[in-house]
This record gives sequence, structure tokens and C-alpha cells, in this order.
Amino acid sequence: MKKVLAIRLTAVCIALLVIAGCSTQQKSSGKDDGTLKVVTTYSILYDIVKEVGGQHVSIHSIVPIGTDPHEFDPLPKDVQYTTDADLVLSNGLNLETGNGWFQKLLESSGKDGDDAPVAELSKGVKVKHLSSKGLESQQDPHAWLNVENGILYAQNARDALIQADPEHKEDYEKNAEIYIKKLQTLHDEAKDKFDQLAKDKKLLVTSEGAFKYFADAYGLKAGYIWEINTESEGTPGQMKRIIHFVKDHQVPALFLETSVDKRSLESLSEETGVPIKGKVFTDSIGKEGEDGDSYYKMMKWNIDTIYKGLSS
Repeated sequence: MKKVLAIRLTAVCIALLVIAGCSTQQKSSGKDDGTLKVVTTYSILYDIVKEVGGQHVSIHSIVPIGTDPHEFDPLPKDVQYTTDADLVLSNGLNLETGNGWFQKLLESSGKDGDDAPVAELSKGVKVKHLSSKGLESQQDPHAWLNVENGILYAQNARDALIQADPEHKEDYEKNAEIYIKKLQTLHDEAKDKFDQLAKDKKLLVTSEGAFKYFADAYGLKAGYIWEINTESEGTPGQMKRIIHFVKDHQVPALFLETSVDKRSLESLSEETGVPIKGKVFTDSIGKEGEDGDSYYKMMKWNIDTIYKGLSS
């Protein structure tokens, strides 16, 4: 009897060890399952890296979809993901500097040294600066809203992945080539589309001044209520200025970003009589299964929505 009990006890112990091992494997990611563990600061970078990295990467995006990445408070899980990461990718251009959240995250996770695997995907962008009083020295971070810059982001993602994981260099290069061709076609189509727009309709007004790169790429003049989301939003002075802009330029349409409070733009619409002709994506892709749920889809959505709104 004792022998039987001993055998059964041994079997139970083995089973528990197997279950524990399986549980550990299910909770693990990245190198533990043969993939490169990558952390990106927000969803647009997440999607670009996913396209280039393919099956060889497992990615965690710190800022959730639909949340403003300018100012954010990372959760404990974000610190853990960043600590464990083989590669950390940010936008740069002052996007992640609001309240110092990204630098604090790097320090908390031990990724603040010179040899840390941290890279900025905006490297090489022709930088635009803010124009609001007192902010003139700050870089405008919204470079990805020009699809041509999105191509540069993809190239930088490819290079960072190859450096971190040279074993899969050919796959990263192949994925990037396919993705970049797709983005280049979209960029060329956007230029052709907006070239057809009447000159007096080439005016793009949004809540935040995030569309300077977009406007410059596609021949539009950008107007906004506030310049960047770290500013006060919808102040009387800002509203007075943009009301004059809309009336003086006879702006045909307004566009509301998915990641900002709609009340200021609605007030502008009521004050000027200019309709809001659609939503546009700025700092985040759409939720999975909804409009704009990838970088390519959000940019195509923006291009189509803005063109239709201005031309109708």
C-alpha cells in the first residue's frame, strides 16, 4: 500500500511540475519562444515594427490604442516589459517627453545607458518646429503623418531589428521592401489626389496642430486651435485666432482627431458655420477591427477623408 501511495505521489509531483512548466511557457514571450522582444512607445510604431518584424518579433506597445502618447503614466507591467526587452523603439522629436514619462521608464527598467538597445524611428526626418510663442525651439513630433516619413520609420525599424537580431536579416529586409512599396504607392496616390484639389480649398483645420508634415507633403495650408497636446487646449486666445483664420481663408471644412476632446472644434464649427467633415487619426491607430486599425489604413483613411471633405 505504501508503495502504491509513493508511486501515486511521485506521479502527482511530476504532473504538477509539467503544469508549472507549461504555465511558465505561456506567460513568457520574446527570446523564450524564439522571438525578439520589442517594446514600442505607442501604437503607430507598434504596427510599423510588426509589419517589418513579422514572425520573428513579439511586441508590446506601452501607450494603449486611442491614448495620447505626449503625456502618459506607464504601468508596472510596462516597466517589466521594458526591462525584459531586447529592443526599445520610440518616436523621438519630443513626443515622449511630456511629464518625462519615457525617460523615467528607461531609468526604471535599466535601459538608460549608452549601450542600451534603444532607438528612435524618426531618425533622419527633416524636422519641423513648433511656432507658438515660447515653443519655437521644440521639434514637432508628428512626422509619421507624412507617409514618406512613414517609409523612413520602416527603414529605421528594419535597421534596428537587424542590429538586434542579425540572424533574420534577410527576412527583415524582405518584409521592409514589401511594406515600403505599399507605403510609397499610397504616398504617390495622395500627392496626385491633392494636386487635383482647387487652390482655394487646400486648407486643413484640426484641433491640434499635428498636420504640418501632412500639409507640407500634400500641398495644403494647416490651421489649428492649439499647436500641441501638451499646451492648454481651447483657450479664449486660441479660439479667437482660429476663428479669424477660418473666416479670413473661407475654410470649407473642419476635421476632428480621434484622440482629442471634440468640444473645442464643435465650438469653432458653431461660431463659424463651417461643418466638421470627418474624423482623422493622429497619435494612434484605430482599435482592431475598426477604421484605421493599422498605420497604412489610418493614413489612407486620413487622405481619403480630408480630400473628400475639402472637395465636396
